[in-house]
This record gives sequence, C-alpha cells and structure tokens, in this order.
Amino acid sequence: MLEVILFLLIVVAGTGGELCVSRAMKAVGEVKDFRPAAIVRVIGRALRVGWMWAGVGLMALAFFSLLGALSILNVSFVVPVTALSYVAGALGAVFFLRERVSRRRWAGVFLVSLGVTLVFLGNR
Repeated sequence: MLEVILFLLIVVAGTGGELCVSRAMKAVGEVKDFRPAAIVRVIGRALRVGWMWAGVGLMALAFFSLLGALSILNVSFVVPVTALSYVAGALGAVFFLRERVSRRRWAGVFLVSLGVTLVFLGNR
C-alpha cells in the first residue's frame, strides 16, 4: 500500500508541479534575452507568481516520494512506473493548460502506458 501511495505522489505531485510551473512561466512571458541581468529579472518576475511556488512545492513532494520509493523498491521498477507522469502530463496539458495534444502525441502516451503495464506485470 505504501508503494501505491508513493507512486501516486510521484506522478500526481510531480506532474502537478510541472503544470503549475508551466502556467507561471506563461504568465511571466517568453524568455528572449539570455544575458545574466535579463535572466535575473525573469527569475524575479517568476518568483512573484503564486503558481511558481505551488509548482516548486509539488515538485519537492514528488522528489521526496521518489526517494522513499527508491529506498524500498528496485530502480528498474520505480523509474519505468514513474513514466506514468507522461500520461498525467498530457491530460493536464489538455484540461489545466488548455493545450491541444495531437494524435501522434496521444499514440506516444499510449505506448508509454503499454510499456509501464509490461514493467508492472513483469514485477509480479
């Protein structure tokens, strides 16, 4: 049961964090100037967006959940199962960020899901 909770935290919190950071950076705007002073200004603007802090917190939760999973399970099982975050990411992109996901990308998501299923079944 602990393993399931850890995997859910890894996938949901990790993907949620990435989606929040993406929303924050869309609010900040495209980075066009890569000089050090301009980068510092972009970072400063990003740190004033609430979505950034939510994203960082969720990603930290996912990271520590990953550490917990790696402490009790084999890396050859943990890493492929965390690939379910690709599925969650595509769904989050559609529903949270209102992005369009092409058929080719959905096919890739399906293949990742199939691969995770094979890894999971091979662990039993």
